[in-house]
Amino acid sequence: MSEALAAELEEAKHVIPTLEGFTLVTCVPAQVRAGYKQTDYKHVNIILQFPDRYPQEPVVIQLTSKTLSERLLASLVRMCDEDVRGCLGQRQVLPVMRYVREFIVNNPLCVACDEITAIKRHLIAETDKLKLKQELSAVHLKIVQDLYWMNLKLTVPENYPVEQVSIEAAESNFPDLLKKFFVGQALEIARRCAQPPLKPKPRDPPFKPRPSLLEVCQFLVTECVKRYPQLNCPCCRERVMLRDPEAVAKDPRKRVERVYCGHLYHHGCLAKYLKTPPFKEGKFCPDCGKQIFHEKWRLPPELAEARWASKQARQRELAEVTDFLS
Repeated sequence: MSEALAAELEEAKHVIPTLEGFTLVTCVPAQVRAGYKQTDYKHVNIILQFPDRYPQEPVVIQLTSKTLSERLLASLVRMCDEDVRGCLGQRQVLPVMRYVREFIVNNPLCVACDEITAIKRHLIAETDKLKLKQELSAVHLKIVQDLYWMNLKLTVPENYPVEQVSIEAAESNFPDLLKKFFVGQALEIARRCAQPPLKPKPRDPPFKPRPSLLEVCQFLVTECVKRYPQLNCPCCRERVMLRDPEAVAKDPRKRVERVYCGHLYHHGCLAKYLKTPPFKEGKFCPDCGKQIFHEKWRLPPELAEARWASKQARQRELAEVTDFLS
């Protein structure tokens, strides 16, 4: 062992334990091994080995982690290799330790690397956009389907995945009732990933938080923005969301209504359907057969039938008067 390496190892023994988040495991000529931990899920082991011609040759770097992605670690090793090449002939142990720490601190989305890769590969189409804001620990999405679009901001907390992602629909041309439904359901999906069930079953295994970013994006992209503009009204069988989003303002009857079972109707179609017999035991969704509930139409079947009969009687009286006058 050269005197230079001995001096560097002595320095590492004293300095590494003082660096925030670091634990020194081994510091001998064969290797230096240390752990860096920012959170339980941002934890990496750094193993350095010295070639025969060190420090004229770069130190050999290996990174391992039980929580961070292999793809991320491989990229980080390449970046560390490039960085230490600027330190040839000099001490390299502490620069590597500091580089790894700075990378994890400055890239908080590293904890969701595999999820972000899956979102890019499987959920995002050519018309969509995805931007990462590392300084805000946020994923910005613009999802497009036909002429409908939604801008989403998903923020990954520092203690992710123990804490759930937060979701914000910044801008959208979807109806407000759908936008609120999308975000509300997405938040509930995220909550179930990070929090134990309110009423766990006796045979359920102990709850363990799981990542929520990908599950939330799968729901928002596949089940919401991409799906809803292509649904048909169960009554008229036409597109429930008009192909031109601006056209809804010109015809209030084409406003979208969402009923308890989850299906969408045109306002005019639903109103007509709910006010037309038969009324016995309520009205049922033509698509799924479940009973229709909606806050705007709460009449019991008996009263609905009585009103319809009264309306029919008035129309007959009017028709008779018109007949007589003509």
